[in-house]
Amino acid sequence: MEAVTLSEARVYVGTYNKYNNGSLFGKWLDLSDYSDKDEFLEACRELHKDEEDPELMFQDIENIPEALISESWLSDKFFELRDAIEKIADSVIYTPGRDFTPELVKDADALIIRTRTRCNKELLEGSKVRFIATATIGFDHIDTEYCREAGIAWTNAPGCNSASVAQYVQSALLLLQQLKGVQLSELTLGIIGVGNVGSKIAQVGQELGMRVLKNDLPRQDKEGERDFSSLQALAAECDILTFHVPLYKEGPYKTFHLADHTFFRSLKRCPVIINTSRGEVIETNALLNALEDGLISDAIIDVWENEPDINLTLLNRVFLGTPHIAGYSADGKANATRMSLDALCRFFHIKADYRIAPPQPRNPIITADSLAEAYLQMYDPRRDSETLKTHPEQFEKLRGDYPLRREKDAYTYIPK
Repeated sequence: MEAVTLSEARVYVGTYNKYNNGSLFGKWLDLSDYSDKDEFLEACRELHKDEEDPELMFQDIENIPEALISESWLSDKFFELRDAIEKIADSVIYTPGRDFTPELVKDADALIIRTRTRCNKELLEGSKVRFIATATIGFDHIDTEYCREAGIAWTNAPGCNSASVAQYVQSALLLLQQLKGVQLSELTLGIIGVGNVGSKIAQVGQELGMRVLKNDLPRQDKEGERDFSSLQALAAECDILTFHVPLYKEGPYKTFHLADHTFFRSLKRCPVIINTSRGEVIETNALLNALEDGLISDAIIDVWENEPDINLTLLNRVFLGTPHIAGYSADGKANATRMSLDALCRFFHIKADYRIAPPQPRNPIITADSLAEAYLQMYDPRRDSETLKTHPEQFEKLRGDYPLRREKDAYTYIPK
């Protein structure tokens, strides 16, 4: 894959209507002339204003990675990457996370990745890579021991999307109340993992009037038992259990299959299970059996074992099932990108000269009868669940092309 220069990107813009009628009329548009996608699309529509609602066709493309454009689509990420990364690197190669190969990275000085890219000896050995930034909270896709041995520095983006996950869980809880008839203020919420994300979930639960129990063994060992409860206490007392732990496959804080058959058999209150952490934290067959045996009342699952080849029986059984997008807000992505680029600049002693900001929502004013209704207008996970249940074979595409939402601070709520 050749390096591309995003600042020199251009597109030949025609329309499907003209093409289907034998005309190749269009024009090369330099994307450097436009500050964002909306401005670019407005220019495209002006070019083809002879059509009432032109269906744009990008007939030829230069200096845009295939992952960011198709014949009829341009990613919002293009402008973010152009305006940021091009200012700090002479040459940039952009490729989907699963397409990283030893040949691709061998001459790279740095990698900016997400969870789909496994950074291990097989990928990195013999390369010039000196620094890896993952624009994610988790880092279990990086072989940190190999990086230490090879002298490769790495960083993650702790807390980058914590507010986005909290928004997802809050909306899911509100839907449980709206559709299942539960009264949240009468329930106990158990949070397993109380880091950046779990702490925000605790605030959500408290704002909803719920009793909140917190379990975090690493923090408990460091800080004492005062603010924490045992997993056994959560199993006995909680009506809803939500997981926000990193994935540790071994060691004293192992979380791999933390929720297994034994765990589910220990539950006393037939709780709802929510998982937005890592799919492998919950054993799939154990979760299915718990649903079938009535050990839990329902489940809300955003992360799955064996992604993207997820268990379809489980998908069709859960209350909400989404394609690993709980943390996918525009705000979270902007935070992660900024944190990763800042870390890269510090490592290579480059002056940071860029601005990363999420786009404004189309409708920033929310009018609703209640705050709960307003929050569901801002984000309703049913749309994502219905899409995945209808097209589970498109898990990777639904995740990769996810239309990033804005978090609640981007909106103004006006009561009716």
